[in-house]
Amino acid sequence: MKTPLTTWVPGAAGSHFDVDNLPYGVFSQPGEEPRVGVRVGDFVLDLAPVAAAEMLDVHHVFEERSLNALMAEGRTVRESVRRWVTGLLTEDPERDLVEPHLVPLTDVTLHLPVEVADYVDFYASEHHATNVGRIFRPDGEALLPNWKHLPVGYHGRAGTVVASGTPVVRPTGQRPGGGFGPSARLDVEAELGFVVGTASELGTPVPYHAFADHVFGVVGLNDWSARDIQAWEYVPLGPFLGKSFATSVSPWVTPIEALDAAWVDLPGQDPEPLPYLGPGETKGLDIDVEIVVNGDVISRPPYRTMYWSPAQMLAHLTVNGASVRTGDLYGSGTISGPEPDQRGSLLEIGWGEETAFLADGDEVTLRYTAPGTGGGRIALGDVTGRVEPARG
Repeated sequence: MKTPLTTWVPGAAGSHFDVDNLPYGVFSQPGEEPRVGVRVGDFVLDLAPVAAAEMLDVHHVFEERSLNALMAEGRTVRESVRRWVTGLLTEDPERDLVEPHLVPLTDVTLHLPVEVADYVDFYASEHHATNVGRIFRPDGEALLPNWKHLPVGYHGRAGTVVASGTPVVRPTGQRPGGGFGPSARLDVEAELGFVVGTASELGTPVPYHAFADHVFGVVGLNDWSARDIQAWEYVPLGPFLGKSFATSVSPWVTPIEALDAAWVDLPGQDPEPLPYLGPGETKGLDIDVEIVVNGDVISRPPYRTMYWSPAQMLAHLTVNGASVRTGDLYGSGTISGPEPDQRGSLLEIGWGEETAFLADGDEVTLRYTAPGTGGGRIALGDVTGRVEPARG
């Protein structure tokens, strides 16, 4: 086993943001334009001046207002930049160059890290889908006939993906029976989001084994849901206005390489999926999630229990020839485990009770940790949103 690298950055060694993590984000300081940085401990490393000083070939990508230019460079550059940044933060001779460009997190504003091209959300947890089916179809089959044959999903709205910390305005719309007004059943969905770096060609599917060639990293994701609006509109074409008003993501994109120690076998798939979904060959992720409402942890969903894998979702998304673009985002769907204290939405936690949903002023935070390659645990960025009253 390799000896873990040790960083010279004060307070970073042994933290959730040690050098085996190094997530990317977009930050700004007062009076300055947003630009790309990487988090280590409680600091952001301003990559643009360091890359320029070292005459890195891709130094210009760190001056951009999103990660898209960096992500578009592809897997080889992504891995090379990660090695370079790791060296900067672990090799003592680099310290004099790098240390002046470490900015305390308390001194920066964090922004949406990716210019989102398209957004697709899946429904990949068997436990969540079963719970929802039992709530809404108590006398019927919990899972619909197609559910174990393909990763079910819907196409969302890229323009309403927002950074953690952005207020979430209670949506207004039609409710069951044709009533109209602010949603009375505002919910959260604890999810994991996957960010596409390398685009694909229209008409050519992305095979499941090419997942790491196309996916740059992961984000925490909250797919806010207005359950009453959703219930009235989703038959026959599926989610629309009950989902499209806001989707919150973490300000940090954790590179796929940081999750090398987190891959685990899927719980099992029966019946065996079709060959393009790589049955028996794709993996899940061992990521622990906490749902925190107004400071209290109310549930701990485990991502390792998900039925469909990240690679299977990408393969299914493109099997018809649909292309992916740099900045595409796809969500896992609500993460729920088999136990009551592992449910990933208020709909499930309260089993459909009206009092289970969010009130104006409530604040929700999703927290994520995973095994790190250094032997400890790393954290994905938190996802936070506070509910504001409906407008108009």
